[in-house]
Amino acid sequence: MSDWLVSLEGTDAGHRLAMGLALWAAFTHALFGALQKGRHDPWLSRAAIDASYALMALPMALFLVPWPEPHLWPILAGAFVIHAGYKLAQAATYSRGAYTVVYPVVRGTAPLFTVLGAGVLLGEHFTPGQWLGVAILVTGIWGFAAYNYRTLTLGRDTLAPALLLAVLTGGFVALYSTYDAFGIRATADPFTFLAWFFLIDGVFMPVWTWRRWRLLPSSAIPALALRGLVGAVVAWASFGTFMLATRLDKVGEAAVLRETSTLFAALIGWLMLGEGVGPRRLGLMILIAAGAAVVKLAG
Repeated sequence: MSDWLVSLEGTDAGHRLAMGLALWAAFTHALFGALQKGRHDPWLSRAAIDASYALMALPMALFLVPWPEPHLWPILAGAFVIHAGYKLAQAATYSRGAYTVVYPVVRGTAPLFTVLGAGVLLGEHFTPGQWLGVAILVTGIWGFAAYNYRTLTLGRDTLAPALLLAVLTGGFVALYSTYDAFGIRATADPFTFLAWFFLIDGVFMPVWTWRRWRLLPSSAIPALALRGLVGAVVAWASFGTFMLATRLDKVGEAAVLRETSTLFAALIGWLMLGEGVGPRRLGLMILIAAGAAVVKLAG
């Protein structure tokens, strides 16, 4: 499969597959958001997910993929540091702000920073039409944050620092998106990077949150362990496919399509959770979809 995937790089078929993978990453990311909505301590939730996907990666890294090339080890170390910063910022954001407000801010900040970072670090450039699409998409996502803020009744006292942390988290999303694209392109077999990334990355949060685990009631462990297992599967499906998309095609385009996760989250809330849509939310959903379409068509 690795040889087939690598053979598609730089081809029209590879471009189409990359776009499909990015949209799948958006959908699975939104699905995970609907599953996690406010049920557990965000620090322990992240630790449970990371431990689970590290255990899944262990046999793959040791037995199924080629061993990392020597130059890949410092790249993996850099990815570990960047993702540790992202997780700390994300958990701090979700601990202080309402999920429905801070999540769109994170996702709305990330594509703009990612496109800029890909231009500086990877030499990718957007056309004026694509920049227009980014502006439309970011406006729609931030519109969701503003709309949800208007209806917020609890947690307003900590919302200001939460919004600042959400912007910081969006910056980390952009940083890891660009850096990981560099990493997965630096090895002959993209699945080598994926397997070792998930294995190494899964160590940090379980160790960081060790004291919190000791205070957790034993009755809460089964539900959190299940959450970790489900979240790990979704992480592989979402983040893994996104990294493969950045191997095949432009990071900026993949990042923009991934941020349609806000649109999918709204659709899931409507179809699965019984949340109302209304004309304003429907208009914002159309705006996000239009922005992604403009980026794709203007490329």
